[in-house]
Amino acid sequence: MKMKILAMTALCAMMVAGSAGAAEKSAQQKKMTQCNSMASTQSLKGDARKSFMSSCLKKDSNMAGMTPQQMKMKSCNNEAGQKALKGDARKSFMSSCLKKS
Repeated sequence: MKMKILAMTALCAMMVAGSAGAAEKSAQQKKMTQCNSMASTQSLKGDARKSFMSSCLKKDSNMAGMTPQQMKMKSCNNEAGQKALKGDARKSFMSSCLKKS
């Protein structure tokens, strides 16, 4: 009788541990879907999309609470930083990047 109870307890513990891992995975999948959707909304491609997805998927990312305009600004800013643009060239790039739909 004690063996049955012990076996059932062990089985329940394994089931709980397995479901905890599944919950973490689904949260990451949910975040990936959300970031992908935001990148698609902004029509990002190439390096700009990679940069945006990287920022969005980081643990400490606050992208989920940002408005679409703020996300677009962050993405354009990252892209301008990668291109090392400064001064008038940066202003011109940011203006054209932010106007893209």
